[in-house]
Amino acid sequence: MTVDEALAMARQLGIERGDAQTLLGHLTGQNRTWLVMHGDVPVAGAEAALRRLAGGEPLAHLTGWQPFHGLMLHVTPATLIPRPDTETLVDWALELLAALPGQPSVVDLGTGSGAIALAIKAACPRAEVTAVDFSTDALAVAQGNGERLGLRVDWCHGSWFDPLAGQRFDLVVSNPPYIAGDDPHLPALRHEPLSALTPGGDGLADLRALIDTAPRHLNPGGWLLLEHGWDQADAVAQQLTAQKFEQVGLRRDLGGRARASGGRWPG
Repeated sequence: MTVDEALAMARQLGIERGDAQTLLGHLTGQNRTWLVMHGDVPVAGAEAALRRLAGGEPLAHLTGWQPFHGLMLHVTPATLIPRPDTETLVDWALELLAALPGQPSVVDLGTGSGAIALAIKAACPRAEVTAVDFSTDALAVAQGNGERLGLRVDWCHGSWFDPLAGQRFDLVVSNPPYIAGDDPHLPALRHEPLSALTPGGDGLADLRALIDTAPRHLNPGGWLLLEHGWDQADAVAQQLTAQKFEQVGLRRDLGGRARASGGRWPG
């Protein structure tokens, strides 16, 4: 199958042209300009790859890569695929870090591919960044991304704050599982680790746990920032307020949806 034939097949399968070109570029090792100029060149494995993409397998899993906040990250089925919406959380974190002197300490809980931790470290090199994940497979992917990008992060294996006994931070960030267990969108995300998507129930269990335990790991005046579902902002804000966080607020993603909430620990 040639490049042009593959693009024609992609149209028939309902695949967006940009995604098809990205996939073909991965298979050929060439950029989009090359693809346009070499429509008659055969592409090995194109038909099978396009059918997998049309069947719902994520493009990032087929190529092994996903862009995030200016970085190109390696991803696998062991990690959540970083979404542009999560850049809202990173941007908020960077605004807070810009106001802090010296080497502020940051921890990313449930780091997955390392997206949040590495984006913060890349944009704020003076920050001392720690990242935690319960999955050894995900942590290996994150560590590999850090090494390839030349970004120093302290990678820790464990559940949430468990491997951080006695440590306190100026900023705690997390994109925890928050999708409700009965959410109808979950089947469409079947290629990503279920444990990174939902804690079951109403989806708030991990968010509540992080809010309840964060005070023991925050320096006075430190911040907790959490990504959550568009309809969970009120519940998260109520929990933050109940735990005595101050300056509780939220940030919206590019679609205008409530995407991240946070608060400042007194002091």
